[in-house]
Amino acid sequence: MNIRPRRNRKSAAIRALVEETKVTTDDLIFPLFLLEERDAKIEVESMPGIFRLGLDHMLREIEACANLGITTFDVFPVVAEHYKDKMGTRSYDPEFFYLKALEEVKTRFPEVAIMTDVAMDPYSSDGHDGIVENGEILNDETLEVLGKMALAQAATGIDIIGPSDMMDGRVGYIRNVLDENGYKNVSIMSYTAKYASAFYGPFRDALDSAPKSGDKKSYQMNPANQREALIEADLDVEEGADFLMVKPALAYLDVIKLLKDNYSQPITAYNVSGEYAMLKAAGERGWLDYDRVMAETLLSIKRAGADAILTYHAKEFAQLL
Repeated sequence: MNIRPRRNRKSAAIRALVEETKVTTDDLIFPLFLLEERDAKIEVESMPGIFRLGLDHMLREIEACANLGITTFDVFPVVAEHYKDKMGTRSYDPEFFYLKALEEVKTRFPEVAIMTDVAMDPYSSDGHDGIVENGEILNDETLEVLGKMALAQAATGIDIIGPSDMMDGRVGYIRNVLDENGYKNVSIMSYTAKYASAFYGPFRDALDSAPKSGDKKSYQMNPANQREALIEADLDVEEGADFLMVKPALAYLDVIKLLKDNYSQPITAYNVSGEYAMLKAAGERGWLDYDRVMAETLLSIKRAGADAILTYHAKEFAQLL
């Protein structure tokens, strides 16, 4: 035999030499959950090892992660029920604790990249990503709220806006609002192919943001559809998105590859809460070697074509490295 592939596997040194895919901390975005009380710290029951943090704890967490090489963070607000209303008005109140905290984070750590989430569900008394009227999610009316929200977040000095609502036309609307108000350098990482997935449960536990009625299938994508992701990506590119995201990651590796093969924009994958919780649960029971499976999971997402990965594993993976 002239060709023996095992020759390139015969030692750790040679295996490393020919390794095609590597995951480093440069590839990772760490999601964080912000509480209003500065000194609060509450573990998310369905996500062992992940905490809702008051600002004092969050500043310490960002510093610890930055020292491990993680430089990008996605900060989500935990909004108490008494702040919520049908129009999500607290989302663009400059005195709201979330926006004030973002200012403090960027003042303390100007060198890290901070991403924020643009959608109504954390602030809506209906728990939906858009305005609800007679059981219908209103698309165009919602865009005005999203624009106000994005503008308020940009004013805090953050780096990346993440529209996760899946309303039609929101990327273009937000891009225009940002540009018209002098925020041309704020990036948009669009949730391009966000599927109506059953893997989001622990995240909704963390934010208490589940819909009060109905579901999100009229605006999030059907898990059965792949080609539809190309339609969403075409629109997002045309409207000015800087990154294209696929969410969730593991059950949609084919969609990650599809976007990678067809677009020049960086592709992001969101390794979501349910995917994290599954590995944690199996690891705690001794059914899987958690560290190895975690690393293999992130490798598979990167190998499928993701340039960046939002993952709750980020800090643990950095510690492993």
